[in-house]
Amino acid sequence: MTPPRRHRRTPQDDPPPRPAGKQGAGGNPERLYVVAGPDGERADIDLVTLIVARSPDPPPSATPEQAALLRLCAAPLSVAELSAYLSLPFGVVTVLLTEMLTAELVQARSSAVREALPDRSLLEAVMHGLQRL
Repeated sequence: MTPPRRHRRTPQDDPPPRPAGKQGAGGNPERLYVVAGPDGERADIDLVTLIVARSPDPPPSATPEQAALLRLCAAPLSVAELSAYLSLPFGVVTVLLTEMLTAELVQARSSAVREALPDRSLLEAVMHGLQRL
């Protein structure tokens, strides 16, 4: 599945009128509360954590946002990409993913972190090789 494409607006396009009730650029805060739920518990997920769907078919009880997440996660995507594709804030996507991780609908893969420093002799050999060039 390919991610949705962005559409460019030309300069002559007028922005749509904003309703008077919205505060700031974030949109409707009540909508985000409904999507994220009242408790807002979050798993230990960061922006580069890769998310993969265990099954591309959403269960009947899935919300529209969860179904969209499952369709997008057929291939591994980072949480930052999911947040951008769904136009939802990182915190809301994290809460949705926490619920989906608990229900075992998705699997989280942390990015590879190398805790050990590289061997000094290897770095010196590379440095000397580069100096000879």
